[in-house]
Amino acid sequence: MHVRSPRLGAVNALRNLGLAAGAGLVLTLAFPDRGWWPAAILALALLWWALERASAWGGFFRGWAFGIAFLLPHVWWAHEAVGAIPWAALALAEGVAFGLFGAAWAHVRRSGMLGSRWLEAPVFALLWVGMEELRSVVPFGGFPWGRVGFAMVDSPLARLAWLGGAPAVALATVLAGALLGFAFEAMRGRRPLAVAVAPVVAIGVVVVGLVVPLSSQATDGTMRLGIVQGNVPNDGLDSFAQARLVTENHLAGTHALMDTDPGEVDLLVWPENAADIDPRVDAQTAADVTEAARTAGAPLLFGTIDYSPADGRYNTSLLWSQSGTVLAEYRKQRPAPFAEYIPIRSFARIFSADVDRVTADVLPGEGPAVMDVPVKALGRAVTIGTVICFEVVYDDIVRQAVTNGGEAIIVQTNNATFGLTSESTQQLAMTRLRAIEFGRATVQASTVGVSAVVTPTGRVVQSTELFTADQMYATVPLRTDLTPAARIGTPLHWTFLAVSGLLVFFAMRRRVADRYEW
Repeated sequence: MHVRSPRLGAVNALRNLGLAAGAGLVLTLAFPDRGWWPAAILALALLWWALERASAWGGFFRGWAFGIAFLLPHVWWAHEAVGAIPWAALALAEGVAFGLFGAAWAHVRRSGMLGSRWLEAPVFALLWVGMEELRSVVPFGGFPWGRVGFAMVDSPLARLAWLGGAPAVALATVLAGALLGFAFEAMRGRRPLAVAVAPVVAIGVVVVGLVVPLSSQATDGTMRLGIVQGNVPNDGLDSFAQARLVTENHLAGTHALMDTDPGEVDLLVWPENAADIDPRVDAQTAADVTEAARTAGAPLLFGTIDYSPADGRYNTSLLWSQSGTVLAEYRKQRPAPFAEYIPIRSFARIFSADVDRVTADVLPGEGPAVMDVPVKALGRAVTIGTVICFEVVYDDIVRQAVTNGGEAIIVQTNNATFGLTSESTQQLAMTRLRAIEFGRATVQASTVGVSAVVTPTGRVVQSTELFTADQMYATVPLRTDLTPAARIGTPLHWTFLAVSGLLVFFAMRRRVADRYEW
């Protein structure tokens, strides 16, 4: 009888912990600014190997190591914005979700409930998607940043978003990685059939997206946009103290835009925080935004802050007419925790005094992110999705905008506090996946970049650089048909979460029953 020495067991545990952390680092290469999407598949294969024979606690710590190693570089922009301690705390806390995935997989695999080894890779992928869905709702409304699907916008798998959104893309990506891991195990176990078949199936999974039909054709006319990136001083959080300069920059950008091409536009677009001093209560800002609308000869969409509530403020997008009146308003539904509002403030203050720089919490708005824009050339009002900044990462907010009539999507954002990091390009990857998911032309309008125009197939046709003043014209197709992802999105997300939870529940129950069986 062979007995494995404790020393050998410790060495293997450290090796697998290091392998998991290395896999997390590999995953960062799949996201912008690197954008090497095959790295995501390799990272998941490495994680599969690291979790081989893991106990529940071993799976948790290996998964946590994977999550921390991935998130620390991935959300480096948080370090730029708020400092080292909040950045590290974010990575450590969010890494727990990956730890729960590792524990869940260990329970399911060790329970023996799957029977066939060929079921393991699909279940591995299913549990991963369930973990991502859990991250999307808890804590504090969720933090879905870093979902695998957002790394795959340049891969054939991105087209699967048209069918099932980011979860469908993640499911296929993780399945391909797990199949490679399964093939490696089969090689060591001398199972030639699995060694031969699993990689072929993995390749088939990667290319299956090519059969998904995508279209960029307008179904309901087109709309001409003027987009202004006014630029902001690269002063981190202090950029918010220069609101009037930011508005002046965007007004100057509007004049520069119209000077380059005197043609008509249907809508002028400024980004989030372009006019932070609310023009409804400030005469100078009102004069500036009205001048911009008159210069463009079209309504102006811009971001401002509404301080009218006694208990906080709203991050607001306004549609402003050439006569100086408000045509429509949208209030951000999902403020960013620890950035726009501070939950558990007294506890958070222990880690960073910067929390007190948020003196008035942003309150959640209500209603879908849509506005009706009168378009004279079409003789009707066009409904646009008006997503604000981090809301693009939340499936339900963008979906509601589309199912409530959004014919194109505009993502207004302010990336000034993140410096020269990849935060803006990571956000653009999300914007691109949303374009595919909902079959809508999508525009990302940023104060400092990256601003971009994206076709309904996810292709970037125009973009700007970081921390530059720039302007763009874009004629975007308008579409009203709903993709399968838009029709079935909400039930699909909850199904992934529920099925994953049930798998773990029954696996744990079976393991407990086996342990105490007489």
